[in-house]
Amino acid sequence: MNQDPIEQIEINLRAETLNQRKEALDELAEFPAEIAVPVLQRLVSERDFGLRRLAVMGFGNYTTEASFQTLKQIIEQEKDPNVLAEAANSLFEFGDRAIPILQKLFEVSNNWLVRQTVISLLVETDCYEILLSVATLALQDETETVKQTGISALGQLLKSSVKDRALDLLAQLAGDENWRSRWKVAYALQNSQDLQARGLIAKLQQDENYRVVAAALEVASDWGEK
Repeated sequence: MNQDPIEQIEINLRAETLNQRKEALDELAEFPAEIAVPVLQRLVSERDFGLRRLAVMGFGNYTTEASFQTLKQIIEQEKDPNVLAEAANSLFEFGDRAIPILQKLFEVSNNWLVRQTVISLLVETDCYEILLSVATLALQDETETVKQTGISALGQLLKSSVKDRALDLLAQLAGDENWRSRWKVAYALQNSQDLQARGLIAKLQQDENYRVVAAALEVASDWGEK
């Protein structure tokens, strides 16, 4: 007697090898939400964080209310940063209604992976005020990569309605004691050619660190300046 395909997929989702699990997830994606979502909901209750991460990946294939509510609950209760980061990616598929949840996730999390994931997602939106708020918080993060991601986000905002506030923050960071921050600022400024940005690039071309100088010269060259 042939086994029910969904039962087999559930077994394969819990297989030992990652390839088998991913193949099963791809197979599950061929089924409608009313069949697939309950399977994913059962999977997300597993103790193995790898299985929970697999489940939240699957929810991104189904933009249903059940999927949304499950992902929202995961983000509120999950402790593992790998699962949370993946849940953020899937929740982003739900559009604007996901943005406040992602903002709150950034604010309550102190994990670098979660925070970088949220910023990277918000950069893809036109929620400029929220991105500015999140990027400003990122500047205070003790993890250097999170801070640099925040600086890059400010650079993207130089093409938005909050460009003046973003540029003011970059101007402050141009004098940061950490050369990595000043280096990142130089590249962030390539998105603006107003007088303040040009002045900052000129200043960074005189920086004490050669990497910062090189970045500033590269941006100036891209602008067609010497």
